[in-house]
Amino acid sequence: MITLEMMPLLMFAGLVLFMLVGFPVAFSLMAVGLFFGFISIEMGFFTLSFLQAIPQRIFGSVIANELLLAIPFFTFMGAVLERSRLAEDMLDSMGQLFGRVRGGLGYSVILVSFVLGAITGTVAAQVIAMAMISLPVMMRYGYNMRYTTGVLAASGTIAQIVPPSLVLIILADQLKTPTASADVGSMYLGAWIPAAMQIGLFMLYTFFLTRIKPEWLPGIPENEITLKGSALWKKALRGIIPTAVLIFLVLGTIMLGIATPTESGAMGAMGAVFLAYLRRKQLGGTAEWWSLIKQAYKNTARITSMVIFILIGATTFSVVFQGVDGGHWVESLFSDLPGGWVSFMLIVNLFIFFLAFFLDFFEIVFILVPLLAPVAQKILTPVLLASFGGNEQAAATGALIWFGITLSVNIQTSFMHPPFGFALFYLRGVAPKEVKSSDIYWGALPWVGLQMIMTLIVMFSPGLVTTLLDKGHAPAPKGQEINFQMESSSKPAANSGSNELQFNLDGQAPAKPPEPAKKDSNELNFQLDK
Repeated sequence: MITLEMMPLLMFAGLVLFMLVGFPVAFSLMAVGLFFGFISIEMGFFTLSFLQAIPQRIFGSVIANELLLAIPFFTFMGAVLERSRLAEDMLDSMGQLFGRVRGGLGYSVILVSFVLGAITGTVAAQVIAMAMISLPVMMRYGYNMRYTTGVLAASGTIAQIVPPSLVLIILADQLKTPTASADVGSMYLGAWIPAAMQIGLFMLYTFFLTRIKPEWLPGIPENEITLKGSALWKKALRGIIPTAVLIFLVLGTIMLGIATPTESGAMGAMGAVFLAYLRRKQLGGTAEWWSLIKQAYKNTARITSMVIFILIGATTFSVVFQGVDGGHWVESLFSDLPGGWVSFMLIVNLFIFFLAFFLDFFEIVFILVPLLAPVAQKILTPVLLASFGGNEQAAATGALIWFGITLSVNIQTSFMHPPFGFALFYLRGVAPKEVKSSDIYWGALPWVGLQMIMTLIVMFSPGLVTTLLDKGHAPAPKGQEINFQMESSSKPAANSGSNELQFNLDGQAPAKPPEPAKKDSNELNFQLDK
């Protein structure tokens, strides 16, 4: 006999079984949701009318969700920039600037990846572009193969946490509870400091290697530096200025409140098309530019369709899961952990780390985040309450953003896990035959370790995420009196007594003895009792 308490666990087990068989995740979610939905109806856990919530949620939360329009815009922008050779110019100029020092090409790859992450937001575009441009150069100058493949793959995954990352947009859409929600602008603000710290961590590791293994990261010989002085700076600015303009169109408009994420995505897409058109000569002419645009349309349609189908499947699964009290099951699973919020964050992030061996970030976010968000808000809000000046609403939103940024840093590893990491597959696809697969996989391991260190730093230092967030206003202190004096042009009648209004916020009478009537008083007293 199946009981209601068994249903959430059975649903998860069924989902795992479907995915192990190799069935597509979107259809696995739908099949498991509907299968257990009909079982629940048969067992009397809910009625057939409850399943009406599925189409309502699909049309209300997916089809009519304007925020999700940002996904095709940013995907299209990344697809255009991937083939516009902007990265090629930036890497060439950065390589000339830093090439003389040991590890200079490594520093260049990391910095350019950070900048590209701020305009593409997609890992695939970044890894492929960087590998095609940098890998032959680094091999020619004798860079260690494992370091080379590792830095190229890891730097590409930086796009996961650098705004306008698709991961941050989707997390903002999924991090919602009945009393709080994250928004895209706040997720972007919360991600900046961790993203910059991760860049610093990667560069520190590179510097460390130049000291203990200097032969792994040689400098470029002086006679190989072809550009110097003003010519070098002009070339650098030709890549930096258009990039800065595009970053402002995408991120500056959101930060300044000029545009919504969807509107900024549309401006970024148009800016990418215009930038590619200006560079049409380098691309091979107008015909090649138009071919680039058509290919970007196809890539965008494919990725957007995949996201929407996963969302529809996740919505079907989520509605049935909530119908069998899955939300209470998840909350009871994590609320009673010894160690409080530390245990919660460690267990959730370890679970997601291992789950990322088999699922990509879309599937992890759509399946797990809606279930974990209410629990995260309940457990993490008290941790942030003091830093938000006692404002519980702002602290609840901050807790969701902190939880989301921690997950986004962790989910980077889903692209780097040997042997299933997609970044490693992208790199293997464009690397020459002399690059061994073993070098790619072994080269990824130190960088996965750095990403896990960064996850722990964000986990135990919430201030890195919340520093730039709006802290809101502190609530009015309880037990204090607020007086409002009203002036009137008409003179009150003599001995008319006091026109005093008292507001009690907790429904109890104030513990004050009655006062004698006051003369000529138009006073409002608000009593905020404990």
